[in-house]
Amino acid sequence: MRTDADKETEKSRLWFITELYYPEETSTGYYLTQTAEGLASDFEVKVICGQPTYSSRGLRAPKREVRRNVEIFRAAGTTLDKNVIPLRIVNMLTLGVSVFWSALRRFRHRDTAVVVTTPPSMPFVIAIAALLRGANYVLLIHDNYPEILFAAGKSKETSPIATVLGFANRWLYKNSAKIIVVGRDMESLLKKKTEGLDIPIAFIPNWAELETVRPAPRDENKLLRELNLKNELVFLYAGNMGYPNDIETTVEAAKRLRDRRDVHFIFLGAGVKKSLLTAAVLEHSLPNVTVLDPRPRAEQIDFLNGCDVALVSLVPKMLGVSMPSRTYNILAAGKPILALVEPGSEVAHVIEDDNIGWHIESGDVEKLISTIDEILLRRGELKMMGDRARTAAVTKYSLETALNRYRKELQ
Repeated sequence: MRTDADKETEKSRLWFITELYYPEETSTGYYLTQTAEGLASDFEVKVICGQPTYSSRGLRAPKREVRRNVEIFRAAGTTLDKNVIPLRIVNMLTLGVSVFWSALRRFRHRDTAVVVTTPPSMPFVIAIAALLRGANYVLLIHDNYPEILFAAGKSKETSPIATVLGFANRWLYKNSAKIIVVGRDMESLLKKKTEGLDIPIAFIPNWAELETVRPAPRDENKLLRELNLKNELVFLYAGNMGYPNDIETTVEAAKRLRDRRDVHFIFLGAGVKKSLLTAAVLEHSLPNVTVLDPRPRAEQIDFLNGCDVALVSLVPKMLGVSMPSRTYNILAAGKPILALVEPGSEVAHVIEDDNIGWHIESGDVEKLISTIDEILLRRGELKMMGDRARTAAVTKYSLETALNRYRKELQ
């Protein structure tokens, strides 16, 4: 008869390779931590990651520890200011070298390594280490490169770097065991990019934090009380304000609506575009816009409920490139969504699937204003939309639903 110890030794070894992991609470760190810990009963799970550089920057975590049955190895690397591009590149290079040697020492034949595509160099580092050690690697694509560079205006489709990355990606895909994407539009893009390679692609969306985020009464909301917002129709943008996010269209709409008192916009978060946002609010003296610093993940139930409608936005050319993970917690809070995204995007699919809001194309200020006016007229329907959003979060976008899909794809 086999003992429990015997069964334990029969578990497959599964590695998660990510720059961000516990105690990081940014989206990548959160999702990779929850996935690794959720699969620890099915696999022998180990993690190679870096030191905190985002929400927990400055905290030095142990080089090695075991947390919730997951063994964590933290690789050395610089933790310079990520908002300064040259320093961010230094961080990426130093961490890449350290992760490579850690993986080369620890990978075993037939291990499986799941590597996330942030930073973009990490999958190549792990692919080489895995091939040298006879291990398999699975790509977990949160952002598609080089397409995100095109959307952010950092490169052109005809540039030499785009050509080099195209060839490099084909090699990366060809040698992978599987590709996991977090959006249906991303799945379509990857099918085109892997045409002829016969690589399996699985769609596994991220999930809502149902245990900590739920609908709460508007009249009891701390944020709305703090800002003295009572009868206004409040739109909330909460999350990263980076190059891929269309902040400008909403700001332009706010400028045109500045003399109205029935609409208010709240921006809560950080990123390279926050300074542009703040400057615009000051320059045009916009009384209908409030800009706030990021708040801890533990306070999501407060700030995500501090609105009538949540905003999600991506710049053009982001179709198939990325899926804003905050979307799922907006659903958990039972809030309708107004999205500035391309048709066919995963955000658009989520909205259309359950009729939980509106989506318009980025850059269309006139359409945004007319949609805001439509929402004002249909304000009585927002509660029903919010109820459908919460139901979608519970039935489609739970942690357990995602873990079941990961178990199936990684066995």
